[in-house]
Amino acid sequence: MSMDVAIDVHGLTKSFDGKRVVNNLTLQVSRGEIFGFLGPNGSGKTTSIRMLCGLLIPDAGSGRCLDYDVIRETAQIKREIGYMTQRFSLYEDLSVRENLDFVARIYGVPNRAKVVAAALERLGLAHRRDQLAGTLSGGWKQRLALAATTLHNPKLLLLDEPTAGVDPKARRDFWLAIHQLAAEGITVLVSTHYMDEAERCHRLAYLSYGQILTQGTPSEVAAGSGLATWIVTGTALMQLAETLQGLPGVAQVVPFGGALHVSGSDTAQLDAALEPFQSRSDLSWTRAEPSLEDVFIQLVSAAGERAA
Repeated sequence: MSMDVAIDVHGLTKSFDGKRVVNNLTLQVSRGEIFGFLGPNGSGKTTSIRMLCGLLIPDAGSGRCLDYDVIRETAQIKREIGYMTQRFSLYEDLSVRENLDFVARIYGVPNRAKVVAAALERLGLAHRRDQLAGTLSGGWKQRLALAATTLHNPKLLLLDEPTAGVDPKARRDFWLAIHQLAAEGITVLVSTHYMDEAERCHRLAYLSYGQILTQGTPSEVAAGSGLATWIVTGTALMQLAETLQGLPGVAQVVPFGGALHVSGSDTAQLDAALEPFQSRSDLSWTRAEPSLEDVFIQLVSAAGERAA
């Protein structure tokens, strides 16, 4: 395993009660990279993360995480990662500082008081140090959880939908902190289903039904989708959407604010289907690059059809 690679796994597979939750996961993540794990609920993101950090042993496959074997050296992996779960898992009846001090004790962090004070400052928590964790808003709980996750200077952060249920300002602040950590050389693997967050990742993979459907940089994923997309604005757009749905070459029609995104994988067929509508004076049509959301809607629809 190269020193420049933090995660290198091949064919990881996991089943529960006869149902395959993760199927043949193959993934490489470079050190200092922010890698996004995207997919709908139940797609296998959390199970994949738990196999990478040693909490679950795969049924098949092999690989290394931080140069440790994901099957035989799970104890070593756990010592060098920070894992932030979907649900807030610190003690709500302890203060912010007490929670961090407790976590620092568990990890045996030297100069504990100094490290905790530095974490409070770095995450903007110093003025809330004596506030009970249970009284924090979702955004502040998220900051506290990230502070606790990074106290022991992990080399890899595994963040499982860390911004679910928090406001846009808190999400933006959280992602700024993630990029600062990556700039310091920490590798970050983060699962999310927010498309704006996907675009903040260096690279990403999209999972559905336990399989990776595509991976690469956001621009590579969009360019490799094969989708052609038109954006249409004008009047009576919902009636237009109903008319366009199901036409030959039209794979999806999705409202985006005051516009529709109309996409298909066969450019010629899509253009032919839309041509009769493009002469209408009440509509304005613009060719556009497919958004990540366009791509992922198409991917999950195709995956669902194959699964069915």
